[in-house]
Amino acid sequence: MLSWAITFLIIAIVAAVLGFGGIAGTATGIAKILFVVFLVMFIVSFIMGRRPRR
Repeated sequence: MLSWAITFLIIAIVAAVLGFGGIAGTATGIAKILFVVFLVMFIVSFIMGRRPRR
C-alpha cells in the first residue's frame, strides 16, 4: 500500500514538472488516500498484534 502511494506521488511530481496540472492533482489525491489507508491498516495491525494470547 505504501509503495502504491509513493508511486502515485512520483507520478504527481513528474506530471507537475511537465505542466500537467490536472493529472498531478489527481495523482496527489490518490497518493494521499492510499497513505491514509496505509496508516489506518498499520495502526490496526499494530494494536491487534500486541494483544495477549488466550
